[in-house]
Amino acid sequence: MALKATIYKAELQIVDMDRNYYADHAPTIARHPSETDERMMARVLAYALNAQEGIAFTKGLFDVDEPEVWVKSLTDEITLWIDLGQPDETRIRRACSRADQVIVLCYTSSCELWWKAIASKLTRLTNLTVLQLPTDTSQALAALAERSMRLQCMVQDGEIWINSDKASVPVKLIPLLPVAA
Repeated sequence: MALKATIYKAELQIVDMDRNYYADHAPTIARHPSETDERMMARVLAYALNAQEGIAFTKGLFDVDEPEVWVKSLTDEITLWIDLGQPDETRIRRACSRADQVIVLCYTSSCELWWKAIASKLTRLTNLTVLQLPTDTSQALAALAERSMRLQCMVQDGEIWINSDKASVPVKLIPLLPVAA
């Protein structure tokens, strides 16, 4: 018998002054049995930082052909594809051919090694952004995980804060491949 996902609910208030985006979201997060709090909260962060009309969590680990988070247009075209961790070069190339913009958020301690191994093969992809979430930050975000979460994401002048009733976590993303225009 296959293990089922654990359901998490979030009340996510987003105040992104850099993009002039202010909204409340109430995503339901299906956490795969093999997924850690650290990975799940990296998904929530990616969702919050890229929130817009049409954003959604996908089947993620339950379907290897989908990203973790995506934005689809009204015509069902993928405008934004967000992957986590250290996807292989083939997956990244495929994502770049399917979506207008692709973001890879690496949250593990071995990000630099992974990126050095594949960077030269991917630098020509103009719609690709690769960001590193430092390990101490991803672990601090993991500590905020609860089955029912109330989170605020504040972005101003490039500074990012994720707040809950328990703690406030400053987030500093490190660009490994500059942000796509």
